[in-house]
Amino acid sequence: MKHTAHSLSSTRHLKFLLLGFIVLLALLCLYYGSSFAPSSRRFDGENSFRSGSLFGGNLFNHRFDDLHGHRSLILEVPKTIPVCDEMYSELIPCLDRNLIYQLRLKLNMTLMEHYERQCPPTERRYNCLVPPPVGYKIPIRWPNSRDEVWKANIPHTHLAKEKSDQNWMVVNGDKINFPGGGTHFHDGADKYIIALAKMLKFPGDKLHNGGNLRNVLDVGCGVASFGAYLLSHDVITMSLAPNDGHENQIQFALERGIPSTLGVLGTKRLPYPSRSFELAHCSRCRIDWLQRDGILLLELDRLLRPGGYFAYSSPEAYAQDPKNRRIGTAMHDILKRMCWKVVAKKDQTVIWAKPVTNSCYLKRDPGTLPPLCNLDDDPDLTWNVPMKACLSRYSKKMHKQKGSGLVPWPQRLFSVPPRSEEVGVSAEEFKEDSKVWKLRVAEYWNEMRLVIQWDSIRNVMDMNSNLGGFAAALINKDVWVMNVAPVNSSAKLKIVYDRGLLGTVHDWCEAFSTYPRTYDLLHAWAVFSEINVRGCSMHDLLIDMDRILRPDGFVIIRDVPAVINYIRKYFTALRWDGWLSELEPRVDAISKVEERVLIARKKLWGNEIGFSPVRRLGSAVWNYFSSRFGSFNKSTSDSCLEFWKLQN
Repeated sequence: MKHTAHSLSSTRHLKFLLLGFIVLLALLCLYYGSSFAPSSRRFDGENSFRSGSLFGGNLFNHRFDDLHGHRSLILEVPKTIPVCDEMYSELIPCLDRNLIYQLRLKLNMTLMEHYERQCPPTERRYNCLVPPPVGYKIPIRWPNSRDEVWKANIPHTHLAKEKSDQNWMVVNGDKINFPGGGTHFHDGADKYIIALAKMLKFPGDKLHNGGNLRNVLDVGCGVASFGAYLLSHDVITMSLAPNDGHENQIQFALERGIPSTLGVLGTKRLPYPSRSFELAHCSRCRIDWLQRDGILLLELDRLLRPGGYFAYSSPEAYAQDPKNRRIGTAMHDILKRMCWKVVAKKDQTVIWAKPVTNSCYLKRDPGTLPPLCNLDDDPDLTWNVPMKACLSRYSKKMHKQKGSGLVPWPQRLFSVPPRSEEVGVSAEEFKEDSKVWKLRVAEYWNEMRLVIQWDSIRNVMDMNSNLGGFAAALINKDVWVMNVAPVNSSAKLKIVYDRGLLGTVHDWCEAFSTYPRTYDLLHAWAVFSEINVRGCSMHDLLIDMDRILRPDGFVIIRDVPAVINYIRKYFTALRWDGWLSELEPRVDAISKVEERVLIARKKLWGNEIGFSPVRRLGSAVWNYFSSRFGSFNKSTSDSCLEFWKLQN
């Protein structure tokens, strides 16, 4: 009897203890969810809003009816913007696997659809400032950053262990070093680059081939050491890799100051125009080139210029592997039908070259696969366009001149691009644009001269690249520029590539596909006016720009006065008030409306903002229980339960 009574008493105490814990958990839930839920559209004071659920819509999506008016617009602007929980310090909204699970998207993982962009609907967009990780430091400056970064900035060491025999990266105290190795070039990318040049018999063993080889696409690039070492050869590389199990490889590349981007050869065309690269490179890139009748090889064909090369390397250990030999034979068969030819082969590296005209395509037997694309197919349309299993033929002009018609680098930077007439740009307009941007950039740098050093800026993004004039004007500075062509002017991106620069197409109504804190300078010319006309949220764009921008980084916003006056009001909430300057620029040949220029510097702030011990405890509790017990049903009236679901 005593034993039974004791058991009942113990059970009762356990129940009370469990009930007490649940009550404590509920209180933490209410506080934690309401205080810093990642996408809550709530603001303090006079700017607070009623929100029935965790995720809100575009509460600050103001559309200006009179963008070119001179009056100051009286519009609602948040006094503060909440800080996301530190678990979101590496948030990429349109490449968020949690979102895929939450929305129960049915994606084909075999075709890599789960690595393609899947953006949150408006009501689930993040409305908080992404914090840096604990211990974050201002990045090491270029050129030293090529070889070392702060471990605290990207606290992931998995690749150093997994690729320890390949010299990808080495943890060294509070830094991570990059010896320059890779899966196929353990002894260093510099030696591998020279080996490729020797295989192609280029003069002086220089891969730039007298300036005729300038733009490279490196797919499955790892931490982009191949692209890093090509820079000294006057060759610029778009290093491409998905946000996959190779933990944060593109984040490491961007932290190093190397041109790179997140992307995958999946189901959609890569966001680059046709005939953009002289060389595509794959070194043990784990891509199934044979799938879907070689559609991924056909995408490379679309991107390569006439006579362009594809260098494919696999480890020496695979030389006698039967499966690898079968793959090589099958690839050779497909590429032969695509009119490509092997121009060099040594050990486990083979280099193919594209034809320079359409002649081979037209001589193929009827019914040969892959077929030629329809004449009405535009190979330069890329945004959300599915890949096509067909060969893109050259234009009549390219076919006739047997090549791209480009002059060698660096002369091509300011020479009139052969394809400028395709986008309605005359030689005079091109030259005038280049002249104007030299003056504009000089004006910007003169304004910032007291707050920047020669090495303050490395990674630059031009959010509306037009003809690439802004990037071209920076050629004498030790920077690289991601030229972004908005979707409504994507055709002009081919001009950017023909100048020997890099870029991508993007819709600024959505978040950009990059890690947080990856750019030192963002230049936005008329970007806000353009998305406003389309009815998109300037508030959302500012939030994403803050995510992309490094602490101590700069924004240069050039737009009409009404937009500038509105955006300036955000700077305190965004913590972009480390340094601020506004100027009235001179009127020039490409000024269509009155403009103002606003230049600001983002402050370095850290986890001390908004993360009390109670909130850290709440974060730990949520992480534990979400991992243990899975997701809960959504309740539109209870942000706590919605946040719990978010963790799964």
